Amino acid sequence: PAVVPPAAAQAAPAATVSPSAPAATVSPSAPAATPSTPAATVSPSAPAATPSTPAATPTSSGTTPTNASDPAWVTPEVQAQYEALNCSDPNLDLKVTDDPKKPLVTCSTDRAAKYILGPAELEGQDIADATSGLQPNQAGGTGTEYGVNLTLTGDGGKKFADLSKRLLNLPPPRNQFASVLDGEVIVAPRITVPILDGRSSITGSFNATSSEALAQQLKFGALPMSFRVETQDTVSPTLGADQLSKGLLAGAIGFVLVMLYALVQYRALGLVTVASLIMAAALTYLCITLLGWSQNFRLSMAGVTGLILSIGMTADSFIVYFERVRDEIREGRSIPAAVEAGWQRAKGTVVISDAVNLIAAVVLYLLASSNVRGFAYTLGLTTIIDVIIVFFFTHPMLALLSRTRFFGQGHKLSGFDPGALGAKPARYIGRGRFRDPDAELEALDAERAAARQREGSYTKEGGAVL
Repeated sequence: PAVVPPAAAQAAPAATVSPSAPAATVSPSAPAATPSTPAATVSPSAPAATPSTPAATPTSSGTTPTNASDPAWVTPEVQAQYEALNCSDPNLDLKVTDDPKKPLVTCSTDRAAKYILGPAELEGQDIADATSGLQPNQAGGTGTEYGVNLTLTGDGGKKFADLSKRLLNLPPPRNQFASVLDGEVIVAPRITVPILDGRSSITGSFNATSSEALAQQLKFGALPMSFRVETQDTVSPTLGADQLSKGLLAGAIGFVLVMLYALVQYRALGLVTVASLIMAAALTYLCITLLGWSQNFRLSMAGVTGLILSIGMTADSFIVYFERVRDEIREGRSIPAAVEAGWQRAKGTVVISDAVNLIAAVVLYLLASSNVRGFAYTLGLTTIIDVIIVFFFTHPMLALLSRTRFFGQGHKLSGFDPGALGAKPARYIGRGRFRDPDAELEALDAERAAARQREGSYTKEGGAVL
């Protein structure tokens, strides 16, 4: 219900309330009242406030309000607030929590009008549903006027029936009621007929977009939601920088430990691991920098954790490759041949391992919370970089080194020493011949190439060989 100070009362907006089949309709002028003079329209409290019959509060003249529409709510203090309120002030902030049991001085959302509102009689939970669409015309068909259809709950319908009957007999603008959301009036229609069944429609100068927006405000703004703080962490810029620096330090320590292990285990071959890790780190830094520049990507502690984990994952790919090469050397093959044979056996394992890691990263990114997503993102990124480094740097580099005297002849510090690896000696196979693993490998490769050539030489006409 509206409370209007007599000195500020003015004509209500051009809006009507009329019944429509099968339910009564409430027709407002527009989503917000627009005053014709500086003294603004005053409208009633909204369905978006808690219903109450406030305790009697005497005015300065000693008059006790009898209902929410009683002008006795307009005390000198309320009148002073009304006169001091400047809705055109660009810095005005009305999004405050008001007391629904007291009168409210506020503005419309478009700042075109200001109001003195009486205490609330309906609250948001009294609205069962709100939809928008074209309204029926007098002939019973679909008209061309957009509106918002309201359905109230049983208790809300009874309250609104009493409210509409009381407002019907009041002069403009006191025959209006306002819907208030976050301390601002979103719509202030007036009533010309009583609404007795809890079903009404708000019509006026709406289009499809504005009617849908109002319906969403009335419906979802009415949800009885509240927020409760479960956990709260405050991280200062200094603490955040300290955590990030410690995370990077942990990554550097892990990087050094992996390099030391590679040098001890594989000797000079460990330098290939070190060079590959440095290339992977450089490529990762480049990707993160480009993503930060183009996609506003920011590295968090979870992301740093993913980068640290990737050091071990990348080194694991190199270890798989090196161990396959060593197995071939143990079989008696020469080092260049062992490098190629070991690569053929290791690359499938590397691809499968990285594919599993990438799938895990994608699933984690899609299903996890925002903090864990940073970990999944960097994990997936470094997995792809691992495949690129192994295929386009580690294997070509090792193939070149295997043709040098130091690595190709199996120096004791190369990591490819046949004696240290327990390579099988040449075995006599009869008729003055010894087993030659390299020749066997070349023969196997030649046989495979011949088989592929034979398969490509057949035609569809009876399988004839061309």
